[in-house]
Amino acid sequence: MINPFEIIETINMIDKENLDVRTITMGISLKSCAGPDIDEVCEKVYNKITTYAKDLVKVGEDIEEQFGIPIINKRISVTPIASLVDALDNPTVDKCVKLAKTLDRAAKTTGVNFIGGYSALVHKGYTEGEKLLIESIPRALAETDLVCSSVNVGSTRAGINMDAVKQMGYVVKKAAELTKDTQGFACAKLVVFCNAVEDNPFMAGAFHGEGEGECVINVGVSGPGVVKCALEKVKGADFGTVAETIKKTAFKITRMGQLVAQEASKRLNVPFGIVDLSLAPTPAVGDSVAYILEEMGIEKCGAHGTTAALALLNDAVKKGGIMASGYVGGLSGAFIPVSEDAGMISAAKAGALSLEKLEAMTCVCSVGLDMIVIPGDTPASAISAIIADEAAIGMINTKTTAVRVIPAPGKKIGDEVEFGGLLGTGPVMKVSGYSSEEFVSRGGRIPAPLQSLKN
Repeated sequence: MINPFEIIETINMIDKENLDVRTITMGISLKSCAGPDIDEVCEKVYNKITTYAKDLVKVGEDIEEQFGIPIINKRISVTPIASLVDALDNPTVDKCVKLAKTLDRAAKTTGVNFIGGYSALVHKGYTEGEKLLIESIPRALAETDLVCSSVNVGSTRAGINMDAVKQMGYVVKKAAELTKDTQGFACAKLVVFCNAVEDNPFMAGAFHGEGEGECVINVGVSGPGVVKCALEKVKGADFGTVAETIKKTAFKITRMGQLVAQEASKRLNVPFGIVDLSLAPTPAVGDSVAYILEEMGIEKCGAHGTTAALALLNDAVKKGGIMASGYVGGLSGAFIPVSEDAGMISAAKAGALSLEKLEAMTCVCSVGLDMIVIPGDTPASAISAIIADEAAIGMINTKTTAVRVIPAPGKKIGDEVEFGGLLGTGPVMKVSGYSSEEFVSRGGRIPAPLQSLKN
């Protein structure tokens, strides 16, 4: 039974502690749109997306108004587009880009913030369509506004496709060059995964997986500010108390997400998929994962102890959230995107947070090296090696890891790049000057680890 105190507590979380539903994401299968003719495929894709998602934004706004819960984004994810490219007659890069522009047009028609799924899953090898789609990514992201792309290059079961890793270094560089007038913004819409999940509602990595149904509603909640405020009330307490406090808070945050997900599902007449109970920060002061870690006693995020604090936080969030919903999925935990987190931005500027420390933190967080700005002259091979390192962490630890780096054209260490909105401000971080070219050029596949043999 809900009591008046809980109602007041939730109102305070929303008004004063930056609690929100970060996104309602509608996943749409495009398998039925596959065919040999590019024009027919594009027409089917546009019609299907705009039919299913025609009321998505309005329903989100109605729920927001009725319940007083901020819903920041309304988004769409679709079947990895590489599967449609494979079915085309004589597929080309131009045809891939045409599909990307169709997605962009459909997203604008429905009024959503982003559409994800310009994706390929190549952790074990390529199809011809997947090769072409990956080659087309820089143009696709440069010539569209709302399309997001992802490529899965590794998994615990398959190992790491190092040919794809090498190619993605060049793709990231090219995407930055084609959008140099916006400081490489295309790269903010591109994620390279290991162990990508099929029901992630968060951009830029969302896609509607092969195991998903025709259409589904997934919701991503947030609330770092709420957790920070809760920990302020147990200052000096032992770690058992800290963990328990985070668990209880995560439960409350996830219950709110469950309510929104069920309402959206009912009003759109679409099955409810999952609640992703991630702590997704924003550049707003007080809405920061880094500030939570600092509240535990770390003077500045990145100092010794940061990884242990993040491990506690991530685990407690999962334990609390799993009790609040029968369908928890996606990534679920704590995100550490540098440019999107006010505390991370501050720590990076102060020199407390390095790329190497962030890599260590990704061993225990929910995603990986996220929204990190690096010098524009960083070689493609170095970017590929960063991707390989992060994929190795995901592969060995049987977890999702990802890389979203922006080699900002013309920028050097110490400069800042302003993206605006939720994407925030990125201080340009140092990358090792030693070469990884010979390592990346070996190609082939890093074999799956022993722990993949679980049957």
